[in-house]
Amino acid sequence: MGILFSIVFVMSYLSGHSQEKPSATQSFMVTGEVKQEVKISVNDFDKYRGALVKDVVITNHLGEVKSRIKKLTGVLLRDILANVEIKSEKPRDLSACYLVCKATDGYTIIYSWNEVFNNPAGESIYLITSKEDIKAIDMEESILMLSPRDYKTGRRYLKSLTSIEVKRAN
Repeated sequence: MGILFSIVFVMSYLSGHSQEKPSATQSFMVTGEVKQEVKISVNDFDKYRGALVKDVVITNHLGEVKSRIKKLTGVLLRDILANVEIKSEKPRDLSACYLVCKATDGYTIIYSWNEVFNNPAGESIYLITSKEDIKAIDMEESILMLSPRDYKTGRRYLKSLTSIEVKRAN
């Protein structure tokens, strides 16, 4: 009886805590410490200079290969956010800002303002416009965000971006 109860408990726990597949997004909101909230759609990606990202190996926190994504193109996050005005009295206030990027399943990644706009890292933080010749609007997990130069690429591989909130460290 005790073993049966344990099996039923574990099975119900696992079914209630299984990892959900993120639902596809066609746009995301930029909110928080901004002068005006902005909605950005996958259709807006065509307004920005695209880049060939090539193939990327996705690794987990241990560096183990989890998948390979081929024939990627993207637009830089900094290009998309360049016209979003952040509330700040002085330029130095921007050094206290960071971006909280969230997916529909709750997965969250963070970038500092300096990392995106004042560092070579900002030259490789992409929103993916196509993957394996499939446009972002048709990708199952669009909108994808990726930092292919990261050592552990899976840590900041975000599927189905739904929002970017600009926050300020105290």
